[in-house]
Amino acid sequence: MKRDTSKRSKEITESYFRFLDEHVADVISGKTADFMEIGQIASALFVSHKHLTDTVQKETGDHPCHFYDLKIISEAKHMLSETDKSVAEIARILTYDPANFSKFFKKFVGKTPGKFRKESLD
Repeated sequence: MKRDTSKRSKEITESYFRFLDEHVADVISGKTADFMEIGQIASALFVSHKHLTDTVQKETGDHPCHFYDLKIISEAKHMLSETDKSVAEIARILTYDPANFSKFFKKFVGKTPGKFRKESLD
């Protein structure tokens, strides 16, 4: 039984990461209007919010939100360095108010989106 539980934990975690990739891509493309809450993602994966959180945390050592935020930051970095979209436009694509986006980005990256872009172009 223990082996099956471990296998299921890995499946749930892998499903979560696949779902995140698709969901973030859908938001960026405009196919989906807003980012889902973790509870909504759990429902889409047919598990409870608590089970998803506990499982991802057990498998990875981090809360599901951590990976969600990292995925958004990764996409933001890509858009900042590979497109000429304004920081405000990127913020809106990622469903953020521009001021909140800058705070969010700086918290994870240690610099503002504008400074990140400038340094990535240098």
